[in-house]
Amino acid sequence: MLCAMSPSGIYAPFVPRLCPDRTPFTPDGIPFVPGSGPCSATILFGQAIFIHHCYMDETSIRVSVFFSVLLIMAVAETVAPRRSLSIGRARWSANLSIVIMDVLIVRLLLPGGAIAAALWADTHGLGLFNWLTWLNSVEIIAAVILLDLVIYGQHVLFHAVPLLWRLHMVHHADRDIDVTTGLRFHPIEIILSMLIKMIVVVLLGAPALAVFIFEIVLNGMAMFNHSNVRLPKNLDYLLRLLIITPDVHRVHHSVIKAETNSNFGFYLSIWDRLFSTYRAQPKLGHTDMTIGLEHLQSAPTYKLGFMLRLPFSGEIGQYPMFKSQEGRHE
Repeated sequence: MLCAMSPSGIYAPFVPRLCPDRTPFTPDGIPFVPGSGPCSATILFGQAIFIHHCYMDETSIRVSVFFSVLLIMAVAETVAPRRSLSIGRARWSANLSIVIMDVLIVRLLLPGGAIAAALWADTHGLGLFNWLTWLNSVEIIAAVILLDLVIYGQHVLFHAVPLLWRLHMVHHADRDIDVTTGLRFHPIEIILSMLIKMIVVVLLGAPALAVFIFEIVLNGMAMFNHSNVRLPKNLDYLLRLLIITPDVHRVHHSVIKAETNSNFGFYLSIWDRLFSTYRAQPKLGHTDMTIGLEHLQSAPTYKLGFMLRLPFSGEIGQYPMFKSQEGRHE
């Protein structure tokens, strides 16, 4: 049975807006592929991973992918580290604790999240893709790409506006960068990010499957491109033509303002290139660059209490792109 999370947070039967004829399943749960019709084998495969069938549901898939990527990248950066860490895994307890808080708070305040928003928009016929008659496969691909563009724009916004930077600097305050840095965000930023995503999903009329795929890819890529792993130079060169690699995103975590305010992408690298925010390498090189924020190099940035209090502490440093009266006083 196809399933998605309802706005109440309970998993309810659901057939994604993929096939107008609502493709049937065989008795053993395998999607039946008719000889002709609007659904391709690729889309049916996509349906197959978006199901509440036997042992899997949405949460199970998310958790499985999360821990798989976390484990793989943790092992990879141990075997082939890109740079030495100043604090190391002493930061992990706080970084992992804050992501647990984030998940619990979002589940409590916004149960269903962006997928619930996609289902609601589909039910009410709202949003761009609900008004178009494109192939479902095209809609899904387009929605994933557009959602990535929105995340890029949101990231720039959180660097530009001093009030939003207060929240986002919790992420940048980490004085090392590894797989757990990609999970380190203040709960208020996570709530705002989810609200933005839900609004955009409704405006786009993004298919629920596209939102599901995007969220899994975004989460996995955040851990990948924050990891302290050394990729072969030729592989990094090829990958960064399409996606954000660890070397690309590490530049973004430099204490140098011009580097902090560059390389905003999380998944696709095209947006930084298109909007002239791409910076290929850090000025001091990956091994000699300083990670974090200049004004917090002596602060206990590895402690959970400090992370939660940081947005309200007063000092935001030199980093916001939009100057403000607040920024000038500091």
